[in-house]
Amino acid sequence: QVQLVESGGGLVQAGGSLRLSCAASGRTSSTFSMGWFRRAPGKEREFVAAIGWSGRSEYYADSVKGRFTISRDNTKNTMYLQMNSLKPEDTAVYYCAAGWTVTPTRERYDYWGQGTQVTVSS
Repeated sequence: QVQLVESGGGLVQAGGSLRLSCAASGRTSSTFSMGWFRRAPGKEREFVAAIGWSGRSEYYADSVKGRFTISRDNTKNTMYLQMNSLKPEDTAVYYCAAGWTVTPTRERYDYWGQGTQVTVSS
């Protein structure tokens, strides 16, 4: 089992920045690919970004490309999402996930955190 705990969410004005963290523990968490997803009110959970276990492979949803940066520190078993130039449409609960494949497909992830709320005011 892998346990994932997100932190760093909050309320920020449009144009501002936030940095989310996802702390992993349990079964060899550093060998998993990891991703960020989000769910806005009334919408499906959608892919945001993903990163391979070594950190060399990164993928982004078009809606966040150029504004968000995913990274990980395997010595700390922690993944990050640096979010810049935030927009009101980025408001959502953000979830981290772990799996065996770097993919935007949420069904391919085996482990999920509880989520952290990000609210961007206009």
